[in-house]
Amino acid sequence: MAMELRELGRDVYTCMQEEKGLGTSNSGLLNRAGGLVVDTFWDLPHTREMIAHYARVWREPARRVVNTHHNGDHTWGNQLFTGAEVIGHRKCAEGFGRERPEMMQMLRSQTGSDNPSLRAIAAKLADWDFTGVELVPPTTLMDERLDLDLDGLHVELLWVGPAHTAGDVIVHLPAERIVFTGDVLFRLCTPIGWDGTFDGWIGALDRIIALAPAVVVPGHGPLCGVEGPREMRHYLAYVRGEAKHAFERGLTVVEAAKQIDLGPYAGWTEPERIVFQVERAYRELRGIAYDTPLDVTQLFAGMYEVRKAIDARTAH
Repeated sequence: MAMELRELGRDVYTCMQEEKGLGTSNSGLLNRAGGLVVDTFWDLPHTREMIAHYARVWREPARRVVNTHHNGDHTWGNQLFTGAEVIGHRKCAEGFGRERPEMMQMLRSQTGSDNPSLRAIAAKLADWDFTGVELVPPTTLMDERLDLDLDGLHVELLWVGPAHTAGDVIVHLPAERIVFTGDVLFRLCTPIGWDGTFDGWIGALDRIIALAPAVVVPGHGPLCGVEGPREMRHYLAYVRGEAKHAFERGLTVVEAAKQIDLGPYAGWTEPERIVFQVERAYRELRGIAYDTPLDVTQLFAGMYEVRKAIDARTAH
């Protein structure tokens, strides 16, 4: 499956992309009161394919889009919902523009670069085409929560940041016991964190667990129940603890990421993304503010080094 439409309940659907690593996110459709889409995809071709799946069931193109956070793989298809109300947390709107489609397209073209980490990034971006993407941020802004009534379908938009990002929002359908988590949850794939904290992210996962959903739609990876947020909570707590030990021993972020035994998490997609979690732990231990910009180029170079170390161990 490259992309699949799944029915979760009456008038509730998800469009899921096969988890292949960077960018393969999930979306949702609430097919009432003109329709509400939860997150778009990273480029226009993939979002058009998503719309084609939703067109099999919706009565008309959705009138509302909720962005769970600002990352491009959940927002860069917004422009294809012409005239729709775009809803998000105000910190989500503030985060628009930190990532630029022109930059991603440039990175995608680096297949012949002399820099091996740039070649590795280009390979990960090969399936995407950022041509023509225009940033359309949320204009209906929320703070702690926003409740919607879609012709009897009660929807709770709950701010749980700063976790994966500062503006993380989850979409809760209490009667249906369904939660769309955005990137608060990565299921069976290694998470990346941006402007957030460990305490905030673990707390956000605890909030999802407390809602006792029957179905959880993660930002990336397959459907699950509460076992998904529970397992990722354990992962974050484990990596945070191991990173603290490595920090106290004077190891660099990359050295620590290479040495941490991932155990049951080693089979998750792109385990080298642990670099981002170790970096977050080190920044917290140094007292650096969570919203201080990351050196993304350096982190992806670190991921490349950790990937090489993982492959070398596997070969032996």
